[in-house]
Amino acid sequence: MSLMQEIVGQTARVGVIGLGYVGLPLAVTAARQGFAVTGFDVDPAKVAQIMARQSYIGAVSAEALVEVRDNGRLDATVDFSRLAECQVIIICVPTPLNRQREPDLSFVEVTARTIAAHVRPGTLVILESTTYPGTTEEVLVPILEESGLIAGQDIFLGFSPEREDPGNTAFNTHSIPKVVAGSGPIAGDLIEAFYARVVDKVVRVSTTQTAEAVKITENIFRAVNIALVNELKLVFDAMGIDVWEVIDGAATKPFGYMPFYPGPGLGGHCIPIDPFYLTWKAREYEVPTRFIELAGEINTRMPHHVIDRLRTIVDQQSGRGLMGAAILLVGVAYKKNVSDVRESPAMKLMQLLDQAGAEVSYLDPHVPEIPPMREYGQYAARRSIAPSDLVPGRFAAVLIATDHDSIDYQALQALGCPVADTRNAIARRGLPMQGVVKI
Repeated sequence: MSLMQEIVGQTARVGVIGLGYVGLPLAVTAARQGFAVTGFDVDPAKVAQIMARQSYIGAVSAEALVEVRDNGRLDATVDFSRLAECQVIIICVPTPLNRQREPDLSFVEVTARTIAAHVRPGTLVILESTTYPGTTEEVLVPILEESGLIAGQDIFLGFSPEREDPGNTAFNTHSIPKVVAGSGPIAGDLIEAFYARVVDKVVRVSTTQTAEAVKITENIFRAVNIALVNELKLVFDAMGIDVWEVIDGAATKPFGYMPFYPGPGLGGHCIPIDPFYLTWKAREYEVPTRFIELAGEINTRMPHHVIDRLRTIVDQQSGRGLMGAAILLVGVAYKKNVSDVRESPAMKLMQLLDQAGAEVSYLDPHVPEIPPMREYGQYAARRSIAPSDLVPGRFAAVLIATDHDSIDYQALQALGCPVADTRNAIARRGLPMQGVVKI
């Protein structure tokens, strides 16, 4: 039976490498649509939780995980030799930046070499990790061909960018349109046929480079527009104008405008990182990317602006600035109503507060304990205070970094200290603004 027949008949076994915020939702979705799926991860704890039917990702409900485990559609393992059992292999591993803000493809490269050691002829390999245009052809193909198999002849490669949005209840893996491309026409047909049986809508583009560029473009669009409103915030603040009111007013225009909102900086696994993949690649072609790089500078500077404003607020209140001041940081996740702290600007705020000599506590019901992180490892295992610890007189100021819906904002105001709000959280809830400073 050919690979296309196995995909169309859904007898192909699917291997998903990397069971994080992208891989686990994809694995569960493919299993719910009728494929037998094996999830692979280097973390035994994740595998154990999946096998025990315990979801650790908000986008995957406990009910969905139980369903695909009970019907035998989803398995999980740390044994990568079992890749040999799979006819479709999907790579969902991190693509971070290194300390020099350059692409770090080490996870992709290690994964590709692992696949090369076990892959069999007639396998479709798909990269979903966000990266610069050209990665599939320039990085993935040569490594996989170390197996002795020829791309486009013995194995088939494609790219389909992930489009996960943690916390978004309006869309999920199944309902978000999927952009796909193959390395050659046969691979293109195979990847299109596969995802057509997993998601509602498939959008095929001509080359893997185009598909890679689609994802980069989506996130640069957001990064640049967020930088624009962050800069407008600084300008309008100096003029005594509320940028949030300006944006709400502009958003009433039914055409030609799309609202973006300022904040304490960029967070998450995509927007703070992906634009720099393109700026790095553009250097190869001697093409400047000044607009993108300027947006990065503005967004990177926002946590420093927040701390500068907070220092002034506390100094006006107590006359001593941040040294020794007890500060309550509200929200350490990178966005509201999720537990993901990757690239969270709140972590940078915590670091800057520590460096300023403040005594920092944090409150986040979604992150009861800060997990190990590559950049902020010193905060691993630090725990959130309990709502019962919100005692008047304890804090010199409250800094709202993430506007979770589950936070009791009235309790924050009842602490009797200034509340610095980077998210317009209190005004948006119609609460009194006494003691609140938008920064």
